[in-house]
Amino acid sequence: MRTLPDLSRITCPAPLARYATVQLAHGGGGRLSQQLIDELFVQAFGNPILEPLHDGAVLNAGGQRLAFSTDSFVIQPLFFPGGNIGSLAVHGTVNDIAMCGATPLWLSAGYIIEEGFGMKELCAVVEAMREAAAQAGVQIVTGDTKVVDRGKGDGIYINTAGVGLVREGIRIGADRIEAGDAILVNGPIAEHGIAIMSVREGLEFETNIESDSAALGGLVAAMLDAGGEDVHMLRDPTRGGVASALDEIATTARLGLRLQEAKVPVREAVRGACEILGFDPLYVANEGKCVAVVARRAAERILAAMRAHERGTEAALIGEVTSDHPGRVVLRSQVGADRIVERMSGEQLPRIC
Repeated sequence: MRTLPDLSRITCPAPLARYATVQLAHGGGGRLSQQLIDELFVQAFGNPILEPLHDGAVLNAGGQRLAFSTDSFVIQPLFFPGGNIGSLAVHGTVNDIAMCGATPLWLSAGYIIEEGFGMKELCAVVEAMREAAAQAGVQIVTGDTKVVDRGKGDGIYINTAGVGLVREGIRIGADRIEAGDAILVNGPIAEHGIAIMSVREGLEFETNIESDSAALGGLVAAMLDAGGEDVHMLRDPTRGGVASALDEIATTARLGLRLQEAKVPVREAVRGACEILGFDPLYVANEGKCVAVVARRAAERILAAMRAHERGTEAALIGEVTSDHPGRVVLRSQVGADRIVERMSGEQLPRIC
C-alpha cells in the first residue's frame, strides 16, 4: 500500500478548499493561478530566494549573481504563425532571465514526447529551438527525453530552464518602484494570443496576425545600457497579458499604477480581432513584449534606447506609478472614464504557451 506524503503543515484556504480537483484556470496566470502558488507552493517551498516571486531567482554564487528560471510549454497548436513550440520554449525562458536584469547564457531542454508523434514534426521543433537559441546568443547545454504512451502526451511538451549573469549594480524588483516612475512597453500587445486563437479556431482575418514570440535579451541590455539603476522593474506579460502583469506589480509594490488607454499600442488588426472575439487586448498573452517601470528622470532616455532596437521600434510610455489607490491598476479610457484593471480569475485563452 502506498504511503501518502505528510501534508499536515500545508493549510488549504481558497482556492484549494473550494475545488476537489485542479482546474484549467489554476494554470492560466490569473487570480486562481496566483492563489494556488501563494497558498500551496509558497507554503511548501517558501524561502527568501523564492519570496520575490519574480520571473526568475537571483542567486549568489562565488561572488557572481546568477539568474535562474524554468518554464514548461504545453501550447496548442504546436505550430502557429510566427513560430512553434520549440522557438517559444527558448524565447520564454530567455525572456524570464532577461527580466531579472541578466544576460541569458545557458539553457536546458527537456522533452516529453507522445508515442506516435511525427519524426518530421519533432525535427522541425528541434531545428526551431536551435535557430532561436543561436539568435538569442544562448547555448542548450543539457537536456532529457521521455516518451509516454500514445494518447497521454498531446504530441509534445517541452521544459526549459535557463541561467544568466546579472549585471553588476543592477537590481530589479518591485521594492524599487517609486511614485512618479514611468511605465513603458516595447510595442503593440496581444499579438501572440490572437495568432494562436486564429489557428486554433480556424479564424481568418483580413490581415495576417503573427505571434510576437521573440527573445528580448538584447532589448533589455540596451535598456540597461541607457538607464542602469534607473530600471526598477521588468516583467514579460505572457499569460494574463499586460493587465495581470501590472496588477501583480501594483500588489507587490503596494503602489498604484495609472494607465492611459490611448497610449497602449495595439495594432488595428489585433484590436479588430479582439472586438470580434469579445477579448480585451490588455488580458491577451504576449511572448515578445516587456513591461518596464523606470525612474521618470530616465524614461525618455530609456524609451529612445528601446526604439533604436529592433524589438522596440514601437515602444511607448503608457502610464505612471502613483501613491493613490495602492495595489490597484486604474485605466483612463479614451473617453475619459476610469476603470479598475484587475487580474482575471483564469485565462481567456488556455494552452497559450
